[in-house]
Amino acid sequence: MLERLLELRQQVVEGSQKYLAAWGCLTSPPAAIHNLARYLALRQQDLRSLQLELAAAGLSSLGRCESRVLESLDAVIAILAATQGLTHTAPSYEEFYAGDTALEQHAEALFGPPSPHRRARIMVTLPSEAAEQPELLLQLLERGMNVARINCAHDEPSVWEKMVAHLRQAEAQTQRRCKILLDLAGPKIRTGPVAMPPGKTKVYRGDRILLTAKVPEASADISCQVTCSLPEVLAHLQVGATVWIDDGKIGARVVRIEPAGVVLEVDKVAPQGKKLRAEKGLNFPDSQLQIRSLTDKDCQDLDFVVRHADLVGYSFVQQPADLQLLVSELERRQARPDLGLILKMETQRAVKNLPALIATVAGCRPLGVMIARGDLAVEIGWLRLGEIQEELLWICEAAQVPVVWATQVLDQLTKEGLPSRPELSDAVMSARAECVMLNKGPYLLEAVALLDELLARMQTHQHKKSQRLRALYSWR
Repeated sequence: MLERLLELRQQVVEGSQKYLAAWGCLTSPPAAIHNLARYLALRQQDLRSLQLELAAAGLSSLGRCESRVLESLDAVIAILAATQGLTHTAPSYEEFYAGDTALEQHAEALFGPPSPHRRARIMVTLPSEAAEQPELLLQLLERGMNVARINCAHDEPSVWEKMVAHLRQAEAQTQRRCKILLDLAGPKIRTGPVAMPPGKTKVYRGDRILLTAKVPEASADISCQVTCSLPEVLAHLQVGATVWIDDGKIGARVVRIEPAGVVLEVDKVAPQGKKLRAEKGLNFPDSQLQIRSLTDKDCQDLDFVVRHADLVGYSFVQQPADLQLLVSELERRQARPDLGLILKMETQRAVKNLPALIATVAGCRPLGVMIARGDLAVEIGWLRLGEIQEELLWICEAAQVPVVWATQVLDQLTKEGLPSRPELSDAVMSARAECVMLNKGPYLLEAVALLDELLARMQTHQHKKSQRLRALYSWR
């Protein structure tokens, strides 16, 4: 077993060089990036049988090594070497937990200090009413909000400015600091005007939809027609490509390409059908769309961001060039160096390129990653969402990058006043992230209060993938 571990260590050291070279970080890479490269090299191996052997011998199975790859290997190797009268330098306690310490420091730089009773922060999407109801911000802070999110896809700068003013006023009243995230809208592709045949209100499986730049005259063999808010993407679609409409409620495939647009055939929809509406999301998960990640509106909104925000959310970032574009726009506006970046994982391409994205801005600005599970689920498929959100947590921990767990957290509670059992389980899982995001709704205050207590309870039981064995009170 010792020989296998020494060989594995060598493979990790050598394999990490491939990633560092690809990221342009071979010379003096930051410790976090070096550990990320080692983690990726380690995870190219299937270690399941070795893990069982290590655990049976009373040793670490390496299953929680994300923040300390080489240190975990060295600790186990040192113990095995000692049993054979050999020596191998083991990491000190401080060296072993240096990655965990760095991640907590990065989370504090990004989100501010944690609440006294919990490490995970609570981010809240502010409703439009926050511009007219200063008492709402006060109540949110009192219940545990740590980060206020303003969605730049809604309202306008004059409304955002009122929200910011009310938040600063609430901070002064409560003596609590709250960071502000301004989330850029990005190139969200949506449906436009819809044309339906007379008497038809819904689409069903087998129906055909013409997705077009401009609604044409009605056609006998096309049951429905809808425009695309970014018509240039139509040129990138090919026959057989998947198209999702309305956040995955209508699934279709391209069956024909015409001068007027692309013809879709619905193959996934509820048995009772679904209304085709304007202003609903469009997703093209298996098409390579060449669209600019930073829109003209985003650039205009950046002027407000650099004056008022602590964090900027980057929607639909997919490759390092996208990130370099945002950084250059911030530098052009002389944004302060502690303005943090939140990269939103919303597409397959973003997930694939996450390590390179992290390496692109390593050490330049405070950095976080948001697991935006709405668009991401549509893009990668519902079946893979659970798997991918776990892997994103692991990659970010290895890179010492804080994570925001987002989309539909306590959604039913926020909207209806009572939580569902599944969403409570989801909220429990969210405690492994550094920040958890709630969306707006009539019962937002109740949701913040419940999440505050839930996160505090769960951190006594679990930290990341590690179970915390505090005393159990239910069976005393």
